[in-house]
Amino acid sequence: METQNYANHRRFVPMFHGVLFGLIALTLIGSFVNLYYSIGDDQRLYSASLIVVMVICLLMVFFFCRLFSLKAQDRAIRAEENLRHYVLTGKLHDPRLTVRQIIGLRFALDEEFIPLAQKAAEENLSEDEIKKAIKGWRADTCRV
Repeated sequence: METQNYANHRRFVPMFHGVLFGLIALTLIGSFVNLYYSIGDDQRLYSASLIVVMVICLLMVFFFCRLFSLKAQDRAIRAEENLRHYVLTGKLHDPRLTVRQIIGLRFALDEEFIPLAQKAAEENLSEDEIKKAIKGWRADTCRV
């Protein structure tokens, strides 16, 4: 497995993000075409409308399953990094840190975690700025 760093840390699952989304998008387009050709044909209009509604529901499920799993992961990361900060310093992390900043900090090695957390809180660094400031990358291969 390739060493994780800033350039390759984002999670991309080709079958989910590419293939499944593409198939859903094509199905949505096809269902709208089917609905368009069904206008004026009372026998087909109802089923064509239902197909459009079902595909829209499928698209919503696609986005919500990703959104909900990421939200759960964010809560876990916040708790893990708060515990890590407590173990290293004896104190909980700075309450000024946002969840996005904490998510960025999770990639920092212990040696630079505390100074970078202080800098992030004081200078209100973005998640991306925090990740770019990390010199020793701590890989996270268990993410969603």
